[in-house]
Amino acid sequence: MYKNILVPVAFGENSDDRIRAATAVAQKLAAEGARITFMHVLEQVPGYVTNYLPADYSAQARLAIEGELNDIASVVPGGVGLVVSGHSGRTILDWAADNPVDLIVIASHRPGMQDLLLGSTAAQVVRHAHCAVHVLR
Repeated sequence: MYKNILVPVAFGENSDDRIRAATAVAQKLAAEGARITFMHVLEQVPGYVTNYLPADYSAQARLAIEGELNDIASVVPGGVGLVVSGHSGRTILDWAADNPVDLIVIASHRPGMQDLLLGSTAAQVVRHAHCAVHVLR
């Protein structure tokens, strides 16, 4: 059983099902009194795109995502929501290394040709994490 679990969350198509599945696995693998951190990584918006977005877009997006994560975490004993900025794979790995994470529960999709050439976030986490990783398909 694990005491400090990280569940990276990506919002998008079918994300509700993936989040529910990852939450269920994290809860099953959690020791009594465990902390489960639901993390979303905000990627940097390219400069040429920011010119077309409202001035407060980033702040509003962050608030909306924090609200979603807090809703998810509020129904899980020991659940905490966290929004960080950076590159998804690297940020997940760095945060897990800097905190006493002993398990990462991450959802994955079936890899396409682009993933085989560039690598998916889940694949990067599996290859480089210094703790146990549970991948959901």
